[in-house]
Amino acid sequence: MKIVTRFLLAAWVVGILAAQGAVPFDEHFLDITLRVDIYLVGDAKEETVTIDSLHLESIWPENRAGLVEPFELGRTIVKVFEVASNRLIYKRGFDTMLGEYKTTTPALNGVKRAYPRSLRIPCPKRPVHFVIESRDRSNIPHPIFTATIDPSDYHIVKESTATGDVIYEALKNGDPHEKVDLAFLAEGYTVEDKDKFKADVDRFTGNLFETEPYKSSKASFNVTGVFRPSPERGMDEPRQGAYKRTVLDASFNAFDLDRYMLIEQGHRLRAMAGQVPYDAIVILVNSSRYGGGGIYNDYAVTTVDNPASRGVFIHEFGHSFAGLADEYYASEVSYNDFYPKGVEPLEPNITALLDPANVKWKDLLSPGIPIPTEYGKDKVDAVLAERSKNRQAQKDEIERAKQNKLSDAKVKAIEDKYRKLDQETMKKVADIRKQYAPLEDKVGVFEGAGYASKGLYRPMIYCLMISSPKQEFCLVCKQAIRRMIDFYAGRSD
Repeated sequence: MKIVTRFLLAAWVVGILAAQGAVPFDEHFLDITLRVDIYLVGDAKEETVTIDSLHLESIWPENRAGLVEPFELGRTIVKVFEVASNRLIYKRGFDTMLGEYKTTTPALNGVKRAYPRSLRIPCPKRPVHFVIESRDRSNIPHPIFTATIDPSDYHIVKESTATGDVIYEALKNGDPHEKVDLAFLAEGYTVEDKDKFKADVDRFTGNLFETEPYKSSKASFNVTGVFRPSPERGMDEPRQGAYKRTVLDASFNAFDLDRYMLIEQGHRLRAMAGQVPYDAIVILVNSSRYGGGGIYNDYAVTTVDNPASRGVFIHEFGHSFAGLADEYYASEVSYNDFYPKGVEPLEPNITALLDPANVKWKDLLSPGIPIPTEYGKDKVDAVLAERSKNRQAQKDEIERAKQNKLSDAKVKAIEDKYRKLDQETMKKVADIRKQYAPLEDKVGVFEGAGYASKGLYRPMIYCLMISSPKQEFCLVCKQAIRRMIDFYAGRSD
């Protein structure tokens, strides 16, 4: 493998891309996967890449007509150019843990972190230029790494991917090239939990296909489980001082956010998944704690036994599979200006509304709806701020009561007082929302999204990417998910 020591000219990287037709798979690729294990290293200002190793895996599972994706998703992009012709023959966007880390306070303070990541491409028949681009804060992509990969290089690891893991075929609808291939991986299941993992795979598969647009697209999916036992159940919980020996080292407290669970063992994760055809990965963590995470075109992870696990799974899979953004804004996050002001987000379900006449989901807008769309947000936010203030006052008053050794009856009286206040504030919220109830099934431009109370907008009041009483995606998210299903299943609009 020859590493190119200079960046490709920008015209070579992003030029010559338009006007070229569909890439014929058999002309350029073998029907097997080349996995490129890399490390991404950086902070808020710098980002570098190095290749660790190359591995051959089983069949290339994706649709062979979709080599150059039509989406502009992901803050990082991998492109493959044939050396002989400089023709772009493969392109995928994706997100990374480093991309999220770059917006955190340690990264802004110059603390560098390294994250392993695996990228997969169909194995080329001839030498190719392997290019990684990273988008700047204006979402303009710039090349940060190039290498020449020769498929005849004897350094490419060709050993079998089989490890003796138990492979469970939960749903089979056809050829992997023509289906969305979903792989569930076991994390924190002991050898005694094999049957539980299979039952959990069946349960979460059922959860997925209870939800539109997956429900009406069930025939477009294959679902497989990969079971590898862990020495201990669960996952790491650093803030609680609890650490477990598990297969993938899943851990809460990602980016110092207690409820956020991610996996840093990217190479190990992809090697485990590579035993089966997959387009998307979900890691099931054997725990009843609330939480999970999802990174676009990488993986989703969720615990399995919390009452909210179904919703967490569907939400996080929306991130990892369809590139959907979080639509909530009144919640603690570790990011600093994750979406820069004045820049239109890449994700299909939020907008900065820089061009009100051309909202990105204008084809779905309800006729005559105002842009932006008033829905009582400021009134609700003011009441919820009052509620938070009351809750803090309750904590302080109870703490003083305990310090003064007041009777249990007096402590209960304090609790009852604030419980009544809480009920009153939530009734105010309900009354405000009732005024705007006719908007609940309308597609508009509702302020509050992407961790920002002001300046970012979502398509509908309720959605699984914020919260949904009906456990439904909004119409815009459904459209985005359906588009991704069609892409991997080989169907065009």
